Amino acid sequence: MPLVRITVPQGVPAERRRALADGVHGALVETASVPPDDRFQVIEEVPPDNLIFSRTYLGLAHTGPMAFVQIFLNQGRTVDVKKALYARIADAGIAAGFRREDVLVNLVEVTRENWCFGGGVMSYPPAP
Repeated sequence: MPLVRITVPQGVPAERRRALADGVHGALVETASVPPDDRFQVIEEVPPDNLIFSRTYLGLAHTGPMAFVQIFLNQGRTVDVKKALYARIADAGIAAGFRREDVLVNLVEVTRENWCFGGGVMSYPPAP
């Protein structure tokens, strides 16, 4: 755990995509107690017209290009950990050339038994 999906518009250079992916992983390790070798990420590029976002929402001005970061992880992190994670990912976005306001983060919390990291075996079976 976790599984990270990063979606950016086509045209974002490979080094910026990699910098964002590295920064997201670093944020998870630093703020959410994710082991350093627990890295599973998908970076996808979509045509700019297929990355649709509100230009103003909740008082934020989104100018683009946007980066959508969706993280599937085990449930149980505190609100403070999540806030720290969001801030650290926004910092990673800046380091990768995105505006802080243009990095959208969504956490999807799942129970531990919803993971299989290969071999067709439940990675975290429930305690007997």
